[in-house]
Amino acid sequence: MISLSQRATIISLIDTARAAGARRVKACALLGLTPRTVQRWRQGDGELRADGRTERHWQPPNKLTETERAKVLSTANCAEFANLTPTQIVPILAERGEYVACESTFYRLLSEADQLAHRHASRAPKERRAPKALRATAPNQIYTWDITYLPTAVKGQFFYLYLFMDLFSRKIVGWQVHDFECNEAAANIVLDIAQRERIDPQQLTLHSDNGGPMKGATMLATLQRLGIVPSFSRPRVSNDNPFSESLFKTLKYHHSYPSQPFADLDDARHWVEGFVHWYNHTHRHSAIKFVTPAQRHSGQDQAILAKRHAVYIEAKRCNPQRWSGRTRDWTYIHEVHLNPEKPTEPQRTSMALAA
Repeated sequence: MISLSQRATIISLIDTARAAGARRVKACALLGLTPRTVQRWRQGDGELRADGRTERHWQPPNKLTETERAKVLSTANCAEFANLTPTQIVPILAERGEYVACESTFYRLLSEADQLAHRHASRAPKERRAPKALRATAPNQIYTWDITYLPTAVKGQFFYLYLFMDLFSRKIVGWQVHDFECNEAAANIVLDIAQRERIDPQQLTLHSDNGGPMKGATMLATLQRLGIVPSFSRPRVSNDNPFSESLFKTLKYHHSYPSQPFADLDDARHWVEGFVHWYNHTHRHSAIKFVTPAQRHSGQDQAILAKRHAVYIEAKRCNPQRWSGRTRDWTYIHEVHLNPEKPTEPQRTSMALAA
């Protein structure tokens, strides 16, 4: 709301501009006003008119008195109701034949008194920081892993697929299917991977969610003995482990995924073994320029991508009229990020200016 003194200043500026030869419409437009608004601010004799809306002091007839407001707060803060929310307080009072106020009134008055943030006696929720940003520039630097369910012939029972993937190459470096879920089984798989991939101490970071098998004593002790650094997602935030989640979707949407439950443990292991071989050695992964994870893990992808680039350059040379711009990008991907930090507003501004 514009005060009377502010209006006087605005009208004085407009009059000065008009005296200098400016049009009133243009002068008002520069100030974000319309000529009709300025006219309403003047009386017939040129005096400024106060805004009647600022002089109106209307109170609803059903407004709570100070005594009633105090009763609402005292009821909400009594020993019996101190740990309850208004959605629980109001029904209890109604059962006793009492009515103090409606739920929305309880909420409004508690909010005005700054007593609504956390009423019950349990611990207040804590803000969880995002996991540390990780970057892989070569194989065997960062692994991600998780466990998914495989259906069995018995409803409510499952087989558990443990799946470990290299972040840089997307290769499945270890897996196993069990009929139980425990951290000892996961620790055995890590031992096997470390020996097979020749993992040195402090070379590898292993990222997972916050499940029991991931944070079990045996698993953590094994990682410490091998010199593998553990990394964990925030509780109940699947986006912090997106590569494993994406791999599970690829697995369960594969055309060979059985429509019926697995008959037994051997049946499940046999199918997973076939899928892993297809994924590592046949599947052209879109995130690594359509080479197989095994080719990227072994370093063959650089030569493959260079050859594809040469083929496209030659094709463009032979038929330049068919190419309106550059050839397809077959550039080698030098690094992969897990949970990268989001740029701040100043960083976004500087990046936009640089672009």
